[in-house]
Amino acid sequence: LARIASSRLMTPFTMTGRKPSKDFERAFDKILICHADHSINSSTFSCRVTVSTLSDIYSGITSAIGTLRGPLHGGANEAVMKYMVNEIKRKENVVPWVKNKLENKEKIMGFGHRVYQAWDPRAVILRELSLGFFKKALNGELIDKIPNNGHDIHDEVDYIIEMTEILNDYIIKTKNIYPNVDLYSAGLLHTLGIPTASFTPLFAASRSAGWVAHALEQLKDNKLIRPRLCYIGQLGKKYMKIEK
Repeated sequence: LARIASSRLMTPFTMTGRKPSKDFERAFDKILICHADHSINSSTFSCRVTVSTLSDIYSGITSAIGTLRGPLHGGANEAVMKYMVNEIKRKENVVPWVKNKLENKEKIMGFGHRVYQAWDPRAVILRELSLGFFKKALNGELIDKIPNNGHDIHDEVDYIIEMTEILNDYIIKTKNIYPNVDLYSAGLLHTLGIPTASFTPLFAASRSAGWVAHALEQLKDNKLIRPRLCYIGQLGKKYMKIEK
């Protein structure tokens, strides 16, 4: 047990009571690596700002977690899975569902990125893993996953991954918007049996490696990060003098 825990602390050993298969371990490792760091995103910036005041690293990580909690940063893959399980449900419903969302000008999580105008390279890696599981499911092979413990709904693997592919193809063709890491991490984590409510905590656990690295880098040659804002409000506004 000590050897397993020391070599793979992040594997869900305690949730299954057994060592995971090589496929599970490889997929889980890749998911964690893809989320470990990603340039100067919102939560990482928050962490660096906090430690630049010479606050401790615990406060820096806490700031980052608070920023990650926002659905425009963390939580997007949870939203993707809720779409799939609670709203779309079957592959035949994907296109009508997307059309309805687009007609109502609603944001569809899992697509678009402030940096990438094409494929998010992390999405490419996770998509390859997803398609590998899809082929296994089609061939009738068993996929090592955490058993359903009643806290989540686990549909068939092939449906989840196939729905993701249909969604991806349709949005690329109609909107020319490409998937980000959240689209494929959702399906993969679901395939491995991870409860949807654990998606963002797993993101935070893996991203903590990047946050700590950024905090240490900031402190090596620290200067207080003090952004400035450009006022875009009305100039020359009239006001009543205080003596009146």
